[in-house]
Amino acid sequence: MVERQYITYNMVHKLCQEAAVKILDDFQPNLMIAIGGGGYVPARILRSFLKKPGTANIPIQAIGLSLYEKLDNHNGPEEALGHTVKRTQWLDFSAVKQSDLVGKNILIVDEVDDTRTTLQYAVQELEKDVKQAAKELGRENEETKFFVFVLHNKDKAKKGSLPEEMMAGGRYLAAKTVGDVWCCYPWEAIDIDEHDRLAAEAEAKKKAASA
Repeated sequence: MVERQYITYNMVHKLCQEAAVKILDDFQPNLMIAIGGGGYVPARILRSFLKKPGTANIPIQAIGLSLYEKLDNHNGPEEALGHTVKRTQWLDFSAVKQSDLVGKNILIVDEVDDTRTTLQYAVQELEKDVKQAAKELGRENEETKFFVFVLHNKDKAKKGSLPEEMMAGGRYLAAKTVGDVWCCYPWEAIDIDEHDRLAAEAEAKKKAASA
């Protein structure tokens, strides 16, 4: 059975708070794009920490991508990996001004970097769309930079990849690196009290083991 790691809202809040310092200093995003559904909550928490006095909140756009599929006859939180990324929601360029993306620093937010397949798809497709938008607007000389932030990066072999210039250029940030465990996030919990109890129990065991 896959080991489960229970993450509370409090943990997520603190991870975002700690990461916000580097994001503000090094990334300086003009826009966040949250990958649904796991990226929504971290993006919203991050926005509070990224707001500078006297400035407007950083806008958040959303895209929906699905790689996992619910396991049959299984009541736990684990899901099986699908074969392909499914696009369930995307930016509507007829509603979102293309100029809001061109020439900006764009931070893509998700909860976990598991196989990296979803992140690869998001970056590739968004880069392609923004390149097309810049061409149509006659603004191909403006540089658009993409950055990635995840709460947890699983220390495992990845099936997907991110651009070399992104990784080498420090445009990828994971708040925490974990083993190949199943991350149980609070927004997926049916019984939040039981979820928090299991998280506290695991934390107590960890402290006892290191004592």
